[in-house]
Amino acid sequence: MARVYNWQLGREMSYWYPENRPKRQFAAVFDTNKCIACQTCTLACKTTWTSGKGQEYMLWNNVETKPYGFYPLAWDVNLLEKLGTQSWDGERYTGRTIFEAAQAGERVLGWRPEDIDYANPNVGEDDCVNGVEKGAHFTGVHNAWFFYLARICNHCTYPACLASCPRGSIYKRQEDGIVLIDQGRCRGYQECVKACPYKKTFYNTMTGTSEKCIACFPKIELGLQPQCFANCIGKIRFAGWISKPEQARADNPIDFLVHVKKVALPLFPQFGLEPNVYYIPPLNVPREFLLQMFGPNVDGAIEAYRNAPNDKDLAGLLTLFGSTDRIVTKWKRIDDQMVGYDEEGKEIVRVPVREPVHVRQAFDAARGVARTNVS
Repeated sequence: MARVYNWQLGREMSYWYPENRPKRQFAAVFDTNKCIACQTCTLACKTTWTSGKGQEYMLWNNVETKPYGFYPLAWDVNLLEKLGTQSWDGERYTGRTIFEAAQAGERVLGWRPEDIDYANPNVGEDDCVNGVEKGAHFTGVHNAWFFYLARICNHCTYPACLASCPRGSIYKRQEDGIVLIDQGRCRGYQECVKACPYKKTFYNTMTGTSEKCIACFPKIELGLQPQCFANCIGKIRFAGWISKPEQARADNPIDFLVHVKKVALPLFPQFGLEPNVYYIPPLNVPREFLLQMFGPNVDGAIEAYRNAPNDKDLAGLLTLFGSTDRIVTKWKRIDDQMVGYDEEGKEIVRVPVREPVHVRQAFDAARGVARTNVS
């Protein structure tokens, strides 16, 4: 096995191929605090890409309720149990990745879901931890809690699906880092289904091949955000490009959120794939749960997010989420306005850092009537 550097782990790790980063890497940031689980993203993806025969059960995009929601069933807890202790020394991961913990004869530590595991994509929806008995008071972290986790393929830097494929049918595009499956080479061995820790590769029984999220690359090539991003009602998603930490640019929106402010974190970084979808953690969830899910920088990310009202740059950048269907590759704050630019430096969106507030008086003096709705 080759030795590659995974900056999310703070160390080198073992991987089946030498490090080969693309010319640029597609990435995204999801704000879990704004997701309302309306499933508009799920339907946008479903009607665009997986409405054919053999795809009935596939949800390339899904939204699940944590901690009791899973698609497929127990996708994360099964692997966490198999992986064993996952320890950190500061920002350096000292445990084993799924490549380093693989059993003899296996390339990746994984498991293959049963058909029935995909049968209930809304299992655990809105189920919260604990309950409220005879009243309760808020002490900073909710005793009864849940949050929504939207998921797509992470288009990882070190994909487990790619490493596991005996046919070499999975590849990572050099132009954008999007991970795709060559349908002509795939023979349906389903090693990718077994290997992907996020369970975002799917087997089509009608075609006998595997399929997965393609990040809507035809839209990416036109400078447009994917379907699930453009249709997000909660405006929780932001697509763009991410650099390595040492090459981060503050005027790159994704770099600013991930590397500069460090408000967005990877999902289960300890798996070792260096996923490229990042999450702003939910605020009112027990730290221990978030630490396992998002890694050791959770406290800093939450503190930065809470401080956003006092940070015009961060607050303004968060307002750009969902404000355009174009990919914003560069941003700039001009006084109290946030401006987004495309790759050619052309302005494509401009929004206020804070929306103006207009207070309507309860009594309309000009008309001599009381307003029944002043909201």
